[in-house]
Amino acid sequence: MKKIITLCLTLWIAFSVQAQTSNAVLFTENGERFQIVLNGVIQNSEPATNVKLTDLNAPNYKMKILFEDKSLGEINKNLFLEAMAENTFNIKRKSNGEWVVRVLSITPLSQLPPAPPTVPNQNVVVYHASPIPATTTTTTTTTTYNDPMSDNVNVNFGVNGVGLNMNINTGSVGTTTSQTTTTYSTTTTTTIPGNVNQTPPPPPPAPTTTTVVVQEPVYVMPGYHGPVGCPYPMTPQDFSGIKSSIMSKSFESTKLEIAKQVLGQRCMTSAQVAELIRVFDFESTRLDFAKFAYGRTFDIGNYYMVNDSFTFESSISDLNNYINGYRW
Repeated sequence: MKKIITLCLTLWIAFSVQAQTSNAVLFTENGERFQIVLNGVIQNSEPATNVKLTDLNAPNYKMKILFEDKSLGEINKNLFLEAMAENTFNIKRKSNGEWVVRVLSITPLSQLPPAPPTVPNQNVVVYHASPIPATTTTTTTTTTYNDPMSDNVNVNFGVNGVGLNMNINTGSVGTTTSQTTTTYSTTTTTTIPGNVNQTPPPPPPAPTTTTVVVQEPVYVMPGYHGPVGCPYPMTPQDFSGIKSSIMSKSFESTKLEIAKQVLGQRCMTSAQVAELIRVFDFESTRLDFAKFAYGRTFDIGNYYMVNDSFTFESSISDLNNYINGYRW
């Protein structure tokens, strides 16, 4: 009975882990080719402009983006994922040269078509937590040709009524061999041409780069018609979980670091920013986060709501001066 219970529990745990998997689609807006590193493991062996990772079983990963063009630098961020959903991210470079990874859409896996359409130039990779071992392909090539140094000579003559037939080969003398054939069998990792006069195969065509354009989802906030700072704010459920996580930390610096990590990849409303600011104890920390959050807020026309989260009038004036000088 114990074995049956243990087996059922193991199957239930395995099913629960599998049920919490998610997908992540990352693409560059201008077609830069890149590789993705999650928790120190490279996922796509060849650089691509659009990479889809499947079977991701954790809510967040330590992510590094390595560009094929080394002059573009690299991106180091935490990748936060919505469980049981396909999370799509846009990789783009701001006017000041800073790289950002922004959420474009979050679609539940249950709403995806049974056979998703093929996206041109998209590299689909199943997530792996350890490196995939390299493989070596061994090719066996057999080359057969006639030995140019071998000649055959037939001699027929008779002596006192006795006939004699001889076959002479310059490579060997015998009476049964009419042609000498030499065969070489070579095992190597390269292809050996069968004849020195054979025309080598043409080089493979140069790879082509296709820019994939993903249509951003449209979010409409009821009653709001002002300017927008980011495409899609997080849901109240997501915000509640993030706020609880930040409040559980003891140090002010840790709270601020986590809040910036989350907002670096997610989008909030002005009301959510105002509520999250109150988690911090010091006025200077609140002002620091308010400045950081401005360019990552959906309804920036409502950002005046953040003013009520400050204690001093000077903080409101400082934030207003920052907003007036903000460059998108």
